[in-house]
Amino acid sequence: MSSHESHPARVIPLRPVTGAPAPAPAAKEPLLRHVVGDVLRRERQAQERTLKDVADAARISMPYLSELERGLKEPSSEVLAAAAKALGLGLADLLALSHRELIRLAAPAPVRRLGTAFHPARPAPRQGEVRLAA
Repeated sequence: MSSHESHPARVIPLRPVTGAPAPAPAAKEPLLRHVVGDVLRRERQAQERTLKDVADAARISMPYLSELERGLKEPSSEVLAAAAKALGLGLADLLALSHRELIRLAAPAPVRRLGTAFHPARPAPRQGEVRLAA
């Protein structure tokens, strides 16, 4: 064969063809800096305080606090403690709020199935009760 002749194309599947659908991709874990930033912003806004006010109280720059709230920076524990204190929180409080938010974000969405509490017309079986589908 000369270099100008074409070769038949060979298809190589990316996954085995078994008839079963490919598994759904795993949900992406939220980044801690995004969660902490959201908590900082939410707490600041709940107190009706400005970025400038909280940044001054924490002794950090206003642009840096803004970047923290938007999840653009990975703050040190000292900076987190200062921002938390400026909001009237301890570092443990900030981390506990962030932990709750992480759990909420990482929780899988409930699966809707017939015959469960998701469908009140068909209540879930009581413990020990067996139901057969026809």
